[in-house]
Order: sequence, then structure tokens, then C-alpha cells
Amino acid sequence: MSDHKANEQNSLNILEDLVKKALSKGAEAVDAVRVQGTSTSVSFRLGELEEVERSEAHDLGLRVLIGKKQAFVSSNDTKETVLDELVDRALAMARNMPEDEYCGLADPALLATHIPELDLYDATERSAEELAESARIAEEAALAVDGITNSEGSSASFGHSSIALATSGGFRGTYSGSNHSVGISVIGGEGTNMERDYDYDSRRHFGDLRSPADIGRVAAERTVKNLNPQKMPSANVPVIYSNRVSSSIIGHFSGAISGAAVARGTSFLKDKMDAQVFGSNINIVDDPHRIRGAASKAFDGEGVRNGRLNLIEEGSLTSWILNSASARQLGLESNGRASRGTSSPPGSSTTNLYMEAGDCSVQDLIEDIKSGLFITSLIGFGVNGVTGDYSRGASGFWIENGEISFPVSGLTVASNLSDMFMNLTPADDLEFKFGTNAPTLRIEGMMVAGT
Repeated sequence: MSDHKANEQNSLNILEDLVKKALSKGAEAVDAVRVQGTSTSVSFRLGELEEVERSEAHDLGLRVLIGKKQAFVSSNDTKETVLDELVDRALAMARNMPEDEYCGLADPALLATHIPELDLYDATERSAEELAESARIAEEAALAVDGITNSEGSSASFGHSSIALATSGGFRGTYSGSNHSVGISVIGGEGTNMERDYDYDSRRHFGDLRSPADIGRVAAERTVKNLNPQKMPSANVPVIYSNRVSSSIIGHFSGAISGAAVARGTSFLKDKMDAQVFGSNINIVDDPHRIRGAASKAFDGEGVRNGRLNLIEEGSLTSWILNSASARQLGLESNGRASRGTSSPPGSSTTNLYMEAGDCSVQDLIEDIKSGLFITSLIGFGVNGVTGDYSRGASGFWIENGEISFPVSGLTVASNLSDMFMNLTPADDLEFKFGTNAPTLRIEGMMVAGT
């Protein structure tokens, strides 16, 4: 048995014993989760190693339920005496908690009975020296590009993690994952005419990671293109969100369909189930079983089986993001989107969320725009989840007569998410890089506020 498989089994043994202890002492229902992780990261700037960090985490969380009362306790110590005290404290807390009519373990009929193999774990371990060399190469490649005058630093990291869950409802499961990353941010220009940009890559397997030299070069080229930005007058124009920033639009959508937000009535989409929310050419998918996916999960935070979920089908909203509690509150059934920490009740979240690619190129989106904005960077967070009102700072490039013409900065883009969703066109350049991904998007009729 490999080391990480032995570690997974050890975690399950600890959790199963903990569940039995809690039941024997008076708990009516119990679940326990253990999250472990190790990581090493380095930061590097102007040819010098600045920092090396090594961290290890071993956190265990216990939830006990007595009737409709529940309590949570956590510890990073798995000694027998400590776990006995943990159970006693959790039960004492639960007896004094107010009732929550929606709390409880997941429906046993929904529990995962098969743990899929998603190829999330790469046993490769990289030394601090190897990570420093990756960071050095990235910075060296960036500083070699004409116009780059300074570095804000480069970084490289790797980590291994595992999660194990056991419940009195009959679930036991565990899986492990890894992560490798390289990133850099550099500065171009001088004096008052300086601009910055970055590039970054993160992958489950080291062999999938882009080369540090490529990451450094791309960061530098982006920075140089940003030099000498112009200010623009306010206008109502088409706006293109590059695939560097378009995932933020999908992120706002996922927040609006959170079961908890819908149950509280604090989402602008709360009355839109089965309604047309996007154009009929739009499909949005959440897929926890994507092989080597950045946010893949073999099961959800309550042990519920999960799988591909079509949230938007031909523009229509088909589902909320539900854990057991929010599903009960809405009179529905969990769809396996519970998220979990060690010291709080399960929340709900998406996994590998993406908008399917369209059938036109980025140039196709741009070519008929006489005047518009191509966004490569967003700042601030002016989004109202209750009303859908949207306002964020932006920079990028101005489009003139179907061509990207010159860099711009100091702009604000504003609209309402409901209008933005209905007036959105995706390009064909979807890339799976992070947990939430989208192709380049064109959105009609946004207000761009400038000088």
C-alpha cells in the first residue's frame, strides 16, 4: 500500500472510532471529517530567494446531533484522551444549542456507494531548491523582455492534501489530491508611466504545469502591452471579458443560485427556477468528476454522491446549489454540493464550474465593434447579490473598428447581472485552468464610465 493510501486508511480508522465514541455517549447522529495537508512554497525576487515556507495541517472536526440540536468541535490532536474530551465537549455544547429544524445528516439513500478515481494525486515532491529554480527561471525569462524594468516577485509551490469523512449514517470515504503552481508579477515602464501584469499556472500533476520560462515571458509581454494607457470618455458600448477575467461572471451566477441565498430570499435569481436566465445558446455545467480537475471531489462534504450537473440548459435555470440543510429548507433533495470545513456546519459550493464554449472565435466577437472595451483586469467588488446591480473597476484595451487598438485604464463597467446574462455571447476559447472557467465573453450595452 502506498504512503498516501495508508494515510487515508489511518484517517478513516480514527474517524470511525470517533463516531462510535460519540454514539456510545449519547449522540443520536454523528459525522467526523479529517483534513490533512503539507505544502512548500518559495518566493523569489530580483535574483534572490526571499522566503521559503513549509506548512503541515492535521485538522479533525466532529459534528454531533441530539434531536434538532447540533454542535461542532475541532482539534489537531488525535490522541485518545483528547478525542474523549472532544466528544464530551461536543455533546455538552449540543445539549445547550437552540434547535435548528433543517439540520441533520444527509439522507442515507443519497450517500455515495462508489468513490470514483479522478487522478487528483501526483506523488511528486519538489524540494525548496527545485521550487526556487522554477521561480528563478520564470523571473529571468520575464526580465529578459524589452520594456520590463522591475519584478514584484515570482513564486513556486507544491502541496499534497487528503480528506476523509465518516458518518453514523453509514458513509466512509477518502481521497487525496496534489497541487503544483508557478506565478510571477512584473513591472514595465518608469516613473509615472509604470504598469504591472502577471501570469500564473496551477495544476494537479507537475507534468501538466506550463514551463516557468513560458509563464515569465507571458507575464512580461502582457505588462509591456499595458504601457501608456489612455483615458476614455464615458460611453455605452459592447464589452469583451477576456478568458482571464470572464470566470468572474460565472462566479456571480453561482453565488446567486446558492441554496442558502435562495432560501433566505437574498438572491436576484430566487424566483427564476425553470426561467430563461441566459440566451438560448448558453449552457453552464458543474462537474465534480472531471479528471485532474482543479476543484474535483469524489463525494461531497456530507458523503452524498455527486456528478455532472447542468445548471443552465439552453439558457434556462435548472437547479440550485444544494447541501442537505438548504435542500430541506426549500423542500428539495441535496444534489451533492455540500462543502465542508472542520469547525462549522456544511455549506454549499460548486466544483469544476464552467460555461460551455461558443462556436465563434474571439476575433469574431470583436470584428463588428466600432467602439468598445476589451477587459483583461478587474478590480473592486461592486456587486449586489440581492438586486444584481454590477459595478467594477476595469482596465484592458480599447476596440476601434473591429481591432484591439490601445491600452486603457481607470474605467468602471456597470450594468445589472440579469441584463448581462441575457446579452452574453461566448467565444470558442474555453480553457480548464481553475475551479471556475469560462471562454471569452461579449456583453452588449454596458455602461463604461471614464473621464
